[in-house]
Amino acid sequence: MEHIVIIGNGIAGITAARWIRKLSDHRITVISSESDYFFSRTALMYVYMGHMRWQDILPYDADFYKKNRIELIYNHIQSINFDNKILQATDGASYKYDRLILATGSKSNYFNWEGQELEGVCGLYTKQDLDKIEFLSEGIKSAVIVGGGLIGVELAEMLHSRNIKVVLLARDSAYWSAVLPAEEAALVSRHILEHQIDLRHETGLLKINANENGKVASILTDKGHTIPCEFVGITTGVSPNIDFLRNTPLACDKGILVNNYLETNIPNVYAIGDCVQLREPVKDRKAIEAVWYTGSIMGETLAYTICVEPKPYEQLIWFNSAKFFDIEYQVYGLVPNKIEYPLDTLYWESSSGKKSIRLIFDEDTKIIKGFNLMGFRFRQEVCEQWIRKKTPLENVVANIRLAFFEPEFYSDVAPKLLKIYKLKFGKKTSLRSSGSLNAVLRFFKKN
Repeated sequence: MEHIVIIGNGIAGITAARWIRKLSDHRITVISSESDYFFSRTALMYVYMGHMRWQDILPYDADFYKKNRIELIYNHIQSINFDNKILQATDGASYKYDRLILATGSKSNYFNWEGQELEGVCGLYTKQDLDKIEFLSEGIKSAVIVGGGLIGVELAEMLHSRNIKVVLLARDSAYWSAVLPAEEAALVSRHILEHQIDLRHETGLLKINANENGKVASILTDKGHTIPCEFVGITTGVSPNIDFLRNTPLACDKGILVNNYLETNIPNVYAIGDCVQLREPVKDRKAIEAVWYTGSIMGETLAYTICVEPKPYEQLIWFNSAKFFDIEYQVYGLVPNKIEYPLDTLYWESSSGKKSIRLIFDEDTKIIKGFNLMGFRFRQEVCEQWIRKKTPLENVVANIRLAFFEPEFYSDVAPKLLKIYKLKFGKKTSLRSSGSLNAVLRFFKKN
């Protein structure tokens, strides 16, 4: 029986612990200085907004860890002696391991702005960030959020829910246009503005100014505008949380470098989750993918490698989901922000400008490559099967009803999407829509 120590109790670390226990009798220790127990990071905003309590976002109660013999230690590891397999904590405690799993997650990006250390400046990633925002936003009237993306709009919604006036600075000409295609970026920008958020495009932070008490008083933009505020939210992305591992024998670049088996360059040391940088990512995928489901898959995969037999980590079909206020967002497969050859697209947007569907396909083969959805939810199993089976675009359009999670929306949208297809290709589809989800799933199983 080996002693396996995991640094980090996020989705990657706890998934690894759960699966190691399912597959073995190894001793498991999880060390974290963020929280006593694993929590759903994507739900932090709902705790602040009062929609959920802290205990509501804990997937497992304390008894779960005891029953599964997963030892939890609340402490902060500051250094690692890889030669002697010893972890050193800030309080002087030390811990030995036989195998080490690094699941240290991400940290908010700061870019050395003048004044970023002032009281009233905070990111949104950790439980400590949530506690700090709760304290700093008490009784304030105005805030500035720096940076677009998913975290920026989440923080804007959080503060707006408490009637705090929010100015949101985004460097792009439309919201998150570094990721979203132009039409969807414009759709999201309109929606944010409709929610009384003062969204300012092509604007960045230059300096944070203090008042006589050393607290945030205003910010200066790179356009020379001063904006009074009492709080500054930093949401300019995240990066691997690995500062304490630099200048050690562990090979690191932007993240901890791992091979396809999630092994580092040091024997019996592995890395999973947001802190990982793949040495050989698959085509059209990034080496660092800081999303919930990839961390979960890494944790389970590594457990098999440690407990059963070596199993390579596979970058499965890309998926992500979020909300822009009350517009749901989903993406499956390959959806670049600029659609260029050899890719092509079909795009439909509602007359209200609040919903859209984009299908990405190979221009030469007409094979489906990806889906981008605003205001709709598609069935993950259907979209992934269509992509995995290299389904022709014509079949997807003809059977699009099978993807709708809410079938009541199908009758309004499907004919319009079919019309766009016909206008683009000047022909009718040769297939008729299948009658049920079971029908298409049976089709996939047969093929």
